[in-house]
Amino acid sequence: MPELSLTLYSSSFCGACASTRQSLERVEELLGDRIAWHEVNVATAPDESERAGILATPTVIIAGPDGEERMRAAGVPTTPQLLAAIASALE
Repeated sequence: MPELSLTLYSSSFCGACASTRQSLERVEELLGDRIAWHEVNVATAPDESERAGILATPTVIIAGPDGEERMRAAGVPTTPQLLAAIASALE
């Protein structure tokens, strides 16, 4: 079971979202099964996006195994920034 889950809230025509997706894929390569990530397109899941309080894309939310949000960031994180955020979010 992953220690953390990361959710990328994106939109279809968002170039910054593509960059964020690449960073998340790199983090997944480095951390393997310690994290799990998935993507939510705000246009196809507006209710979920609204419940999460998404105001801009890309937004990444890091949650613990209990689903509790531990961190959130809007904008394009680099791989090192994501790794630092993950390290801070781990208990």
